[in-house]
Amino acid sequence: MKVLVTGVAGFIGMHCAQRLSARGDEVVGVDNLSPYYSVQLKRDRLRQLRIAFHELDIANASGLQRVFEKAKPEAVVHLAAQPGVRYSLENPAAYIESNLVGFANLLECCRHHAPGHLVFASSSSVYGNNPEVPWSESQNVDHPVSLYAATKKSNELMAHAYSHLFGLHATALRYFTVYGPWGRPDMSPMLFARAILDEKPIPVFNHGDMQRDFTYVDDIVEGTLRVLDRPQRYAVYNIGNHQPIALLDYIAELERALGKKARLEMKPMQPGDVKATYADTTALARAVGFAPSTPLEQGLQRFAAWFRQYYGGA
Repeated sequence: MKVLVTGVAGFIGMHCAQRLSARGDEVVGVDNLSPYYSVQLKRDRLRQLRIAFHELDIANASGLQRVFEKAKPEAVVHLAAQPGVRYSLENPAAYIESNLVGFANLLECCRHHAPGHLVFASSSSVYGNNPEVPWSESQNVDHPVSLYAATKKSNELMAHAYSHLFGLHATALRYFTVYGPWGRPDMSPMLFARAILDEKPIPVFNHGDMQRDFTYVDDIVEGTLRVLDRPQRYAVYNIGNHQPIALLDYIAELERALGKKARLEMKPMQPGDVKATYADTTALARAVGFAPSTPLEQGLQRFAAWFRQYYGGA
């Protein structure tokens, strides 16, 4: 089928587009190549793809409408967004423009062009500081602790309204701490790997008393495509490894993958951060027969090999 992928030059977007193309789907990609992080990295990701590409900001309603009119996608994987929890404290306007205005534009295009399924990225951040773990889709998510999380919860509500009013088939995927080759430079694997190889200190927030449900990107893509192929009127699923890892254990595993010790700099908790993330993936497994399971050791070995190849480093 013909699939429109927004945020196609992003980390998950590139991997999804690769897999869609490999299985025989026609991919049309949209990305604004935002300078939030390295535009060169985004261009290098695009070089891994053989797709029709439009450089476009989804906040541009008329431009997005023209892409839909020309492409006539049969399905949409929406991954374009302003990411990052901490940056939302510095530049809230970027999140309103991309994650709310842009998403509203996308919903309007889907309303009028009726693709068979819209699958879009939500986030584990919608759970806030909920102490009841593992987090399941049935839990209340009315208490976000960052603007980024609030925009992702808003996306779920907006899509639900369009599903109810206009019959849009839409599925929200709450991704949990995605890592792997071609990852985002503002995420801990990239930041920590560079610091370790450069023998610079790693900032360890909350003095290391944190856990994350690290999820390898290939598992994220597999889950996303399985969901894409099974349209529902409206659904929400967690996609996580269902195995939270202590921050210090994660750093130790990355040290082993890189073959070099880290220097740790203990710091207090940062505003907007949460102490632990932990995905209940029962609903996803029941719906599509799959849940992420790549061990952290294996995933970080693959990431480290790519990191050395792309960035160099002894």
